[in-house]
Amino acid sequence: MNTKEDVLRLAHENDVKFVRLQFTDVFGAMKNVAVTIDQLHRALHNDCMFDGSSIEGFVRIEESDMYLRPDPDTFVLFPWRPNNGRVARLICDIYTPEGKPFEGDPRYVLKKALARAAAMGYSFNVGPECEFFLFEVDAEGNPTTITQDDAGYFDLGPIDLGEDARRDMCLTLGEMGFEIEASHHEVARGQHEIDFRYDEALRAADNIMTFKMVVKSIANRHGLYATFMPKPIYGISGSGMHTNQSLFRDGRNILYDESAPLELSREAMGYIAGIMEHARGMTAITNPLVNSYKRLVSGYEAPIYVAWATRNRSPLIRIPASRGSATRIELRNPDPSCNPYLALACMLTAGLDGIERGLTPPGAVERNIYKMTEEERQAAGIEKLPGDLCEAIRAMQADPLITATLGPHIVDKYVRAKMREWEDYCTHVHPWEIEHYLSRH
Repeated sequence: MNTKEDVLRLAHENDVKFVRLQFTDVFGAMKNVAVTIDQLHRALHNDCMFDGSSIEGFVRIEESDMYLRPDPDTFVLFPWRPNNGRVARLICDIYTPEGKPFEGDPRYVLKKALARAAAMGYSFNVGPECEFFLFEVDAEGNPTTITQDDAGYFDLGPIDLGEDARRDMCLTLGEMGFEIEASHHEVARGQHEIDFRYDEALRAADNIMTFKMVVKSIANRHGLYATFMPKPIYGISGSGMHTNQSLFRDGRNILYDESAPLELSREAMGYIAGIMEHARGMTAITNPLVNSYKRLVSGYEAPIYVAWATRNRSPLIRIPASRGSATRIELRNPDPSCNPYLALACMLTAGLDGIERGLTPPGAVERNIYKMTEEERQAAGIEKLPGDLCEAIRAMQADPLITATLGPHIVDKYVRAKMREWEDYCTHVHPWEIEHYLSRH
């Protein structure tokens, strides 16, 4: 655990000249205010103010003053900056002028969910699997959807021409304290995945935001563009962020019970049931874009059915084979465009709700759900996730647990913005319509 004094000492020892005070808006975009080393002491004593009305989803202009409170534990140097006059960062919580946590701060939403888990005696660990595409840029430096490679799952260079960029991403992340467990080419052309070690949920959410920033920065240094857009190209697999979750109490993974069926504890079954009960309600958070629902379609391994399994990868929830301390629940529908703080808060509270209420999930579905008939799915009670962003928003509004988790401020701002996004999409004329209708009518 770093103290404020540790941060000041590390900054001076490493010749840091600028520190970026980073935070995340409601929609998952990273923001930052840069301060010089001379102002770091003031920032660490919570005296750095910014205009909250300029950040989408925050506050109105008449209540715009907000304060950044840096978390000393998040201090890290940017390895790609010069050794002389280096740049570092601190992730911040957002407070009101009255010294209270800001209800619209996504990090605060996750902290509240973690406090609920702690009151039940649990700590929450998360291991994300972030996928992304590497595309070429045009002569003006704008991103295209042209890939450098024609590789497939686990292929190596020279087929995988993004391998050098991916290697540098892993090395840079390692210098920033990440423990990289695996990196490889994914199924689609130009698609990659880098997996880093699980961590306590708040740090995991911080890591996801840092990961996305590093991947984009290193891709740019290689003349490429990295995107976490869920489905940038029609006809191939999209990018997901499978999220592995586990609960610990007194150092023991409480999802594991060697004497139980499948070695899954009563708490594990309750957690699964809670996720399933609230899956539709939190889809607008885990899959927040119009484009997210182009990924959640049959035929590309992305889950669209609310079910669980141990071996089968077609349902929403999979229980990987590892047991003991490695027992975990993998939620497969989230995509990397989501706000990780809000997404993890919703997952956790949904799972805890299942435990508190003693819910039991239906039986595991080990068949390929995509190949079941509609009648078979109905007989098994298998629901579908929302089919588009509008349906997802309506499902979120109808779920009291999810709206309570997010809080009225975020729900109001989020719903307004996402419905504008949906309406804008619906009223635009898209290339598909021109291709199919212009010459026929």
